Amino acid sequence: MEGLLHIWWVWLSAALVLALVELMVPASVFLGFALGALAMAGVVAIGLITKPSVLLAVFAALSLVAWIVLKRVFRNQTTAARIVTHDINEN
Repeated sequence: MEGLLHIWWVWLSAALVLALVELMVPASVFLGFALGALAMAGVVAIGLITKPSVLLAVFAALSLVAWIVLKRVFRNQTTAARIVTHDINEN
């Protein structure tokens, strides 16, 4: 398992799988993890970090930052149904 954490395309595949899960499950949680895994693909490709525990900690931190940014960007969107109080056909 430790060897897989050092391969950039494994992180890219994880990002793709998490993005697909986000499309199937309306939770708005998995997109932050997908963006964190996508960023980790870049970090691993550059080769900055070699310890598996540090890789997982950086993944968790990047996912948290991505989730917070997404929540701030999309905070004004509501999923509630719109209540219509005035019909446009009535005078």
